[in-house]
Amino acid sequence: MKFVKQELSKLGADIICPNLLSKDVSYSYEEEGIAYQNFVQNIGIDEGSKQITNMLIQLKQEYEEVGIMGFSVGATISWLCSENNLCDFVIGCYGSRIRDYINRRPVCPTLLIFPAEEQTFDVDRLINSLEQKREPLLEIKKFYGFHGFMNPFSQTFNKESADEAFQTVSDFLKKHLADH
Repeated sequence: MKFVKQELSKLGADIICPNLLSKDVSYSYEEEGIAYQNFVQNIGIDEGSKQITNMLIQLKQEYEEVGIMGFSVGATISWLCSENNLCDFVIGCYGSRIRDYINRRPVCPTLLIFPAEEQTFDVDRLINSLEQKREPLLEIKKFYGFHGFMNPFSQTFNKESADEAFQTVSDFLKKHLADH
């Protein structure tokens, strides 16, 4: 997250990384499964979404524009927040649980980024389901690689795809933040 924060800060945005895990110490990459289980058992997507919504309410009092970018479970939470009128944009990267919430309707510009392959679900089926809804504010991009391909510290990191994805994010932000 520090890497992403550093990259996005180059665009001139204030970046806030909330800790939804309620743990002061970060998990190592080898503990990814433990971190996910902790999140599912102790927080969950609904509670995580409530926490982010409360944070958005506070941030809207301070900032003219507020958006969310989430990865994995955070991407699913971001997707849920795309219809709450508190965001000026939403970006979700490899949110596999979005498949449980395909009936959402974004009310702000929303970009979803997926890898070409996921172990837990059929990426193309999810993308097709989302695209059939023809949501005008929704953009979906798929890049070569696996879950985590944008993370330079992950075993599934793919530099070429990550560079393309970060350029897509940058272009998306420039396009939608320039409208205001």
